[in-house]
Amino acid sequence: MVAHRRLGPCLSTVIDTESQVGLTQFLHRALRFVRGGLDAPETGAATAQGRPVSGLRSSLADTGPGVAEARPSAPTRRREGAPTAKASAGIVTRDQHSISRRNISNNALRVLYRLRDAGFQAYLVGGAVRDMLLGVVPKDFDVATDARPEQVRQLFRNCRLIGRRFRLAHIHYGQEIIEVATFRGSGEGDEDEGDGDREIANGRLLRDNVYGSLEEDIFRRDFTANALYYNIADFSIRDEVGGIEDIKARRLRLIGDPEKRFREDPVRMLRAMRFAAKLDFTLDPAMARRIPQLAYLLGEVPPARLFDETGKLLLSGCAQRSFDLLREHGLMPALMPQVADSLAGADGAKAEQFIRAALASSDARVREDKTLTPGFLFAVLLWAPANAIHERLVESGTEANLAWQRATDAVMATFCRRVAVPRRFSLVTQEIWTLQHWMTRRNRRRVTRLLTHPRFRAAWDFLALRAQVEPELASLVEWWQAAQNLEGDALHAHVESDIATPVAGEQEAPRKRRRRRGGRRRRGGGAGGSSAPDGGND
Repeated sequence: MVAHRRLGPCLSTVIDTESQVGLTQFLHRALRFVRGGLDAPETGAATAQGRPVSGLRSSLADTGPGVAEARPSAPTRRREGAPTAKASAGIVTRDQHSISRRNISNNALRVLYRLRDAGFQAYLVGGAVRDMLLGVVPKDFDVATDARPEQVRQLFRNCRLIGRRFRLAHIHYGQEIIEVATFRGSGEGDEDEGDGDREIANGRLLRDNVYGSLEEDIFRRDFTANALYYNIADFSIRDEVGGIEDIKARRLRLIGDPEKRFREDPVRMLRAMRFAAKLDFTLDPAMARRIPQLAYLLGEVPPARLFDETGKLLLSGCAQRSFDLLREHGLMPALMPQVADSLAGADGAKAEQFIRAALASSDARVREDKTLTPGFLFAVLLWAPANAIHERLVESGTEANLAWQRATDAVMATFCRRVAVPRRFSLVTQEIWTLQHWMTRRNRRRVTRLLTHPRFRAAWDFLALRAQVEPELASLVEWWQAAQNLEGDALHAHVESDIATPVAGEQEAPRKRRRRRGGRRRRGGGAGGSSAPDGGND
C-alpha cells in the first residue's frame, strides 16, 4: 500500500509519457520506481543543460519535492578529482560549434540519452564528430561512456558484446549498429586507478581492456581529429588535444610520440593513409618521417586485421589516393610485396597504368553507390604477378588452362599469408582470372555458358580495363559487349560469323584424341579364342 501511495500522486503524469518511452520501458521503469531502485531526477541539472529530462524522470520531476525526497539520490559516476565540464579549458560550448542533433542518427541519440538517464556519462566520439565539423554526413556513430560493457548490455536488449583485443558493445537497430566503448585508462601509475586487463608484447598492444576516466580515454585515441567528444548533456565539445584546430588546418596529427604509438599498433600507419586520403588532410611531418622507418612492423600484424584495413583503403571511395600514399610513404612493400615487385619490374609502368584505371573506376562506383567486391580489386592488383607465372608455365609446356589454375593458386596463397583474404573473395579473384583465358576461345557452347556465368560481368569489366593498356584486346571487348545483347539464333549467328582467333600471344591448344581403355580387340583370334591388343606383340 505504501508503494501504491508513492506511485499514486504521479501516475496520471507518468502515463502521459508512455507514448515517449514505450510501453515495455514504461512498465519496467515503473516497477523499478515502486521497488525504490529508480534514480531521483536531477531537476536543477536538467534545467541548466537547456533540455528537460526525458521519459519517466521528467514526469516525476514535475510531481513536487515530496516524491523526489522519498527516493534515494542518484549515484555520482564521475571520478573524484576529475575536472568538471565548465572548469576545463578544453570545452567548446554549443554557440561556438556547428554540430546539431538534427545531423545525428536517431538511434545514436537513443543510446546517448538512455546512458545519460541511467546515470552514466555519454559522449558521441570519433569520426562522426569530425565529419560533422567538416560538413560531411557521418556514416557511423560511436559512443564513449564510463559504463562497463556488461552494464551497457543490461541497458539494451539489442546489445552484443564483441572483441577480445578491445571489448566493445554493439547495439543493433536493424541495419544500423551503434558502437559503444568504455573509457580506457592509461594503465600507468597505481593499480587501483583502473581495472581490467592489458597485454603488451615488444611494445605492441595485444589487448587493452583497462578502464579509466574520460581524461585518460582522450589520450588513448590515435589522432587529434578523432579525439573530439560531443557531450549530450550540454551539447558542448570536449577538445583537450587541439583537434578542432587541426581540422581547420586540414592536418592529421598523432597524439603522443609517433614511434611509441605506431609500435603499440602498427595498423595506425594504414589508418593515417586512409584518413589523409579520405579527408584530403596533410600528414604531420613528425609522424610522416617515422612511417617509412617503421613500415616493417606491419609484418607482425595478424593477416585478418590487415585485410580489414586494406578493404577500407580500397572501398572507401579514395582508393587511388590511398594507393599513392602507400607508395609515397614506403608501406606498399610491407603490405603487398607482390604488388610492389610488379610495379618495380620491367613492365611496372604498364602495371601501374592498369591499376590506376581500375582504382579510378572503383572510386566512381563508390560515389555512385554501386556495388563493388574486394575480389575484383585484388584481381587487378595481383594480375601482373599471376600473368607472369602463367606465361612461365605455358613456356615450360604446361597446358594453358592448367597453368592458370596453378598460377592463381600460387599467387593467392602467397598473398593470403600477409593479407588474409576470405575464401568468398579469393574465389572471385581466381574466377575472374580464369575467365580471361576462356573468353579468348569462342564457340557456340562455350559462349552460351560464359554469358550465364555468375562472374561474367566482372570478368568482362576486367577485360575492358585490360584493353586500356593492351589495345589488341579492343576487338575482343567489343565482340563480347555485342554478345551480351543477343539471344538465340542471333547469338549463334554472331558466333559463327566471327570465330575467335587466339589473342595476346595465346595459341589454341590442339585437341587430344581420347584413348580407348583396354585397347581394341582383333576379330577372329587364335586357337584359344584370345586376341592381342591393337598393334600386337613383337
